[in-house]
Amino acid sequence: MGAADVVPGVSGGTIAFISGIYQELLDSIKSVNLTNVKLLLSHGPGTFWRSINGTFLVVLFGGVLISIASLARIVSYCLENFPILIWSFFFGLIVASIIYILRQLPRLTIVEWIAIAVGTTIAMGISMLPAVAISASPTLVFASGALAICAMILPGISGSFILLLIGMYPIIIEAITEANMAVLGIFLVGCVCGLLAFARILSWLLHHFYSQTMGLLTGFLIGSLVIVWPWKEALEVMIDHEGREVVLAQRSLSPWDYGAITGIDPQLLPAVGLMLVGLVLVLSLEYLGSRFKQTAV
Repeated sequence: MGAADVVPGVSGGTIAFISGIYQELLDSIKSVNLTNVKLLLSHGPGTFWRSINGTFLVVLFGGVLISIASLARIVSYCLENFPILIWSFFFGLIVASIIYILRQLPRLTIVEWIAIAVGTTIAMGISMLPAVAISASPTLVFASGALAICAMILPGISGSFILLLIGMYPIIIEAITEANMAVLGIFLVGCVCGLLAFARILSWLLHHFYSQTMGLLTGFLIGSLVIVWPWKEALEVMIDHEGREVVLAQRSLSPWDYGAITGIDPQLLPAVGLMLVGLVLVLSLEYLGSRFKQTAV
């Protein structure tokens, strides 16, 4: 999830969906509330820890932080040097996760189809918005943290991509690089507030309107396929503080048009192969998981 979250276009929520921990993630975040804090005072740390699923949260977010510090660099390197192949693998992962979720909704009514259409439209619309450049202020940094973390736990909507759209991506990346604790502290406070609030809303929706919410989230995933499409032409580019190119606007092309327009090998066969690898990987994990549940029962 951490490696995915630092890449504009890939959502950590998508990875949570693929790995089957999404519902537990939301419920665990939701459990961090005043009621359970009172348990800490009345029944001790053990009861409090179990009530918030503390081990799960520590392991998960510990993995996210470790990934941001290590694997994210590998992902960034691969995206810079092998973009078509990496995006193709992500594309296959997301297609498989869409298939997986639709299997959980065998009887789709008109309401679910509308939710899927709405989610697809929102995700595609976000992907087509032009990026902007702004100056940072404490209020904007806080608000961007709250907004980005909400996007990060939504499948198909990347928090980094939202930061890029509102002009905060280079500012936050610079703060991380320079260890600007003032900016990072405000940003993290915004993340925590946004996460605690939004996780409660999403968890409530899943418990009370499961199929409709899953339809909306499936739509987000479908719309994100536009974002992770491997063959794109950059239309507008900016240079960040480290001299790296950041794409502000781009358009999707067919593999054949991509090769003709850019003069770059579209790598069609290995790209399709990696799409299939991502597809088979997720569906195989789903199959093994179902078999494990049957054996456990």
